[in-house]
Amino acid sequence: MQLTTRRTLSLLMVMCMLATLLTLVPKRANAAFGDRITVSGTQFMAGGKRIWMNAANTPWNSWNDFGGSFNATWWGNHFKALHDNGVNATRVWITCDGEVGINIAADGTVSGATAAHWSNLDTLFQLAQQNGIYIMATLISFDHFKNTHSGHTKWRNMINSSSKTDTFVNNYIIPFVNRYKNNPYLWSIDLTNEPDWIYEDAAAGQLPWNVLQRYFAKAAVAIHNNSQILVTVGMAMIKYNSDTVSGAQGNKISNAALQAQVNNTKAKVDFYSVHYYDWMGQYWGNPFYMSPASYGLETSKPAMLGETPGVGTSGHTLTQDYENGYLNGWQGAQAWTSNGVDSAGNFSTLTPATNAFRNNHTALVFPS
Repeated sequence: MQLTTRRTLSLLMVMCMLATLLTLVPKRANAAFGDRITVSGTQFMAGGKRIWMNAANTPWNSWNDFGGSFNATWWGNHFKALHDNGVNATRVWITCDGEVGINIAADGTVSGATAAHWSNLDTLFQLAQQNGIYIMATLISFDHFKNTHSGHTKWRNMINSSSKTDTFVNNYIIPFVNRYKNNPYLWSIDLTNEPDWIYEDAAAGQLPWNVLQRYFAKAAVAIHNNSQILVTVGMAMIKYNSDTVSGAQGNKISNAALQAQVNNTKAKVDFYSVHYYDWMGQYWGNPFYMSPASYGLETSKPAMLGETPGVGTSGHTLTQDYENGYLNGWQGAQAWTSNGVDSAGNFSTLTPATNAFRNNHTALVFPS
């Protein structure tokens, strides 16, 4: 009897100690920042908490960084500086014009990527995780198709052929996804930067929308089949993302448009990423001061401003833009750029806005 009592008391003591320890360990169900970002209705969620993308564009440090002149120290320092100034995410161009990194033949067949490309990206995503910066990975741009660089015909051949597009999806996108899908800081994949110009610009081939949509659809199905990473397309102009605005050409990335190319419910984008610069205001207004619906988007998905001037829009500071974007129902904003790749903005013009938004809405920027 005494032995049984001692065992019972020992067991109770162990249980009490475990209970005390559990109170000190963060509960994953309540975790937020650093968790995989998902969609709930028209909002983004991290863990069980809403997150607003208080973000930027850091498209490149050195053009075609990954497999080229990648500088890990620069990226690590920049990510830390961004996080310290309220930024929770940035958009990075994984390839800038397709000349470095991805192995693509003259006929458009993609066989994979260079060892240096993968090694550099391994480091990039490790640095993003270490410094608390979610990455929107933009895989390709209209630049790949422009006749100002020698490899443009390879990329036009790839996109114009269904079978060659399959090689890009199977031999690059799926390996990319599977390599990084367990790192929640790869929160989204932007399939193409401003495909509108591939359609409109003679220098980029003026390729038809259906071949672009076929690529978007095939890639979206592959990403959704292999991961929980969110998918979007960074559209340059609302007229190609809307059925209702002045001069609307129809929403080229709607579920119906993509599923007409690939009959699969996973052929879809998970959210809209609209780009805005002041030359557009005369046609469609300034989206920061309009709701996504009034700007012309259908409202079944989250919508964010994927590019916007880093110096603020005409007549407004960037701080005003971010705050009003939030108040009007946008789910994030990404100023161009955090590192001054051109005259549209830089770290010093970005960070007053991101600090102010973080200070006013800490729980939305770094939810816990």
